[in-house]
Amino acid sequence: MPNESAKSSLTVVPGTAGDDEVCQICFGSGMEIVADKGARLCSCQRTGARSTALDRAKVPRRYAGCHFNSYTPDPRQPSQLEARRIATQFAMEYPAVERGVLFTGPVGVGKTHLAVSILKGLTERGFSCLFYEFGSLLKEIQDSYNPSTKASELTVLAPVLNTEVLVLDELGASKPTDWVKDTMAHIINTRYNDRRATIFTTNYPDERRNDREETLEDRIGVRLRSRLYEMCKTIEMKGTDYRRRKA
Repeated sequence: MPNESAKSSLTVVPGTAGDDEVCQICFGSGMEIVADKGARLCSCQRTGARSTALDRAKVPRRYAGCHFNSYTPDPRQPSQLEARRIATQFAMEYPAVERGVLFTGPVGVGKTHLAVSILKGLTERGFSCLFYEFGSLLKEIQDSYNPSTKASELTVLAPVLNTEVLVLDELGASKPTDWVKDTMAHIINTRYNDRRATIFTTNYPDERRNDREETLEDRIGVRLRSRLYEMCKTIEMKGTDYRRRKA
């Protein structure tokens, strides 16, 4: 189904089967004629293809507006400007990249916004991508153990392990039980061994700022944090919560 941006060129043709919406540029053919250039894929098809790719990538609707050009870095925080530069460079240069990206920083500085922007840029270029919030992924895996569901652990994990680019949001947010650590290790080690790019976001820092604060190493373990140093370029983002500033 075309999204809102494509509906301006659509109309309902009475008397057709189901009164379907028909594009007034290509009249349902999927091809548009461009003067002096011949035929090309109609804009309604390109929009639909992008929407389908993002649906396959499981990008939540709440991030529909996340793009590089909609990211508003705090001008007082050079780290946010640098994070946007590195994220844009990754999206432009992939697959000629050596490592993924790990965005760290407090809530509301734009870590997920930039990660989703990378993913959107790559899906538009035809690469297979997948987005998962880490807690939601764990819940899906746990649900696969329920005999009343039709899913299996392999069904859930196979796309996560095999997609070209994976965004794993909020790494370390789930309580670090042995099962959680083993699951993280399986995902990270498999993608590491297969040299597949992974983009992580986390609220947990590498340096402890007070006695009560947990680090990323506390949440995922020494071995996995060491592996991420090799897998990803760590981008530390500083600043205050954008949502609070906007409110």
